[in-house]
Amino acid sequence: MFFTISKTIGFVAYPSNAIALVGLLGLVLLATRWRRAGVWLMAVSLMLLAIAGWSPLANIVIQPLEQRFPPWDASRGPPDGIIVLGGSISPEVSAARNEPQVNEAAERMFAFTALALRYPEARLVYSGGSGGLIDNEAKEADHAAALLERLGIPRARLEIERRSRNTAENATFTKALVRPKPGERWLLVTSAAHMPRAIGIFRKVGFPVEAYPVDWRTDGDESDLLPFDHISRGLPRLDVATHEWVGLIVYWLAGKTSALFPGPEQAAPVTPGARGPGDRRP
Repeated sequence: MFFTISKTIGFVAYPSNAIALVGLLGLVLLATRWRRAGVWLMAVSLMLLAIAGWSPLANIVIQPLEQRFPPWDASRGPPDGIIVLGGSISPEVSAARNEPQVNEAAERMFAFTALALRYPEARLVYSGGSGGLIDNEAKEADHAAALLERLGIPRARLEIERRSRNTAENATFTKALVRPKPGERWLLVTSAAHMPRAIGIFRKVGFPVEAYPVDWRTDGDESDLLPFDHISRGLPRLDVATHEWVGLIVYWLAGKTSALFPGPEQAAPVTPGARGPGDRRP
């Protein structure tokens, strides 16, 4: 039920979808006695499209997410295990073409591969099934395994979790798969903007992991305040940022994350539903 609700809310929460729906509603009203309202809604839709696509709003919204966790500090020594979350493979296209196809989050795979080669003793886990609400036959993990083998990771080193449909299931199923021991250090590789929500969810299920953020979309300096030169650049980035902020709120209200906006402080393991050091809001 949570999966269905979260996907439904997510569809409406994407600014690109919301803007299009406002414009379509205005178009429909043009043929009714509320024509004036229809014209007004279409004008609002066009204005919102310009703001979302050209203004630096997307960078302003996504930057706090990306800056929440610093780059991982390798000086603490090698990790016992490395987990990469799905989201970088296009499973439907991969299945149709019989060839692994990556998307704009492909850096997750590259970083995971580099870490695997750097730490040959670490356990390696790929977690990701299908996030599709209707078409969910193609699984990311199946194609990710093939790609990672091509990148130099022996299949025997990979532990695959292919049932998860969202981040909550990533955490639950991965913990059950690897059964982390007390004192073990596990890295979590995912996009920087997704890291706060992912860390909070892993903490909530009692699996404290160390953040290894990748796939930054912003520079992190004053250049992020410059307007975009293409709507096709600003609007998708705003979609990503809004998806994460709405996800943080929904998961927090559902009790599936340790905090509303999880931060980089170290948290002790907690059992699901229990409160612990990681439940403090930073």
